[in-house]
Amino acid sequence: MNLGEINELQVVKKTDFGVYLAESADADEKVLLPKKEVPEDTAIGDLFQVFLYRDSEDRPIATMRKPLLTIGHYAVLRVLQVTKIGAFLDWGLEKDLFLPYKEMIGKPAPGDEILVTLYLDKSSRLCASMRGIYDLLSTDSPYRAGDEVTGRVYEFSKNFGTFLAVDDFYSARIPVHENTKHLKIGQTIRARVTARKPDGKLDLSIREKAYLQTDKDADAVLELLEKYHGELPFNDKASPERIQEEAGMSKNAFKRAVGKLYKERIVEITDHSIRKV
Repeated sequence: MNLGEINELQVVKKTDFGVYLAESADADEKVLLPKKEVPEDTAIGDLFQVFLYRDSEDRPIATMRKPLLTIGHYAVLRVLQVTKIGAFLDWGLEKDLFLPYKEMIGKPAPGDEILVTLYLDKSSRLCASMRGIYDLLSTDSPYRAGDEVTGRVYEFSKNFGTFLAVDDFYSARIPVHENTKHLKIGQTIRARVTARKPDGKLDLSIREKAYLQTDKDADAVLELLEKYHGELPFNDKASPERIQEEAGMSKNAFKRAVGKLYKERIVEITDHSIRKV
């Protein structure tokens, strides 16, 4: 009998408070299916498909209810409560699923819907984890460059970008050069497919096409100039890393925005700075 999975077990004993199930009539290991879940006219030897987990007193127990998540899979679960020791998630059973702090990515809040997997901890208790989603997502999406998609954020990486599950199913990423600081784990967003990689994973962008985005980027540069009192201590020849850190956009996007402002004679570019005229 496997915790966290659907098991086919047979009725081996009937009691006033439920029936006991086991893999066979002579098996030593038995698990209780509470009376309120036992169908009428249940007889010894009947086979049931049940999910095994632990009750509020940490005892193995069976249920006829199907959880939203089983071992080896992932699911979108709603956060019910966040406490000092972790969070509790709704997975369709009477006892809520525990998400330890060490298995969190970001800081989920009550009401958030997040992608999680299921695992057994060292005490053989079923717990949720926000890690390991990347390896479970499909790379066989029907989408191509130019398509508009909906994706759920599940991880941020300083080196690779922001990872999403498109349709909560397909593997996708927003490259690191795009500014995603306003996004949060569990958030669903609309994005544009910019590439379908040879391995099937999708590259996405939340930026508009260049000719539409440039106006917004130019406004962002003007806001940045205000913060620096009218003069940036770097120009469009600065490193991509510096530009990304300061302006929250790629070097090419920054150059286009500054070029637009320069043509409109709003800024001037020096050897070491950009000044508002």
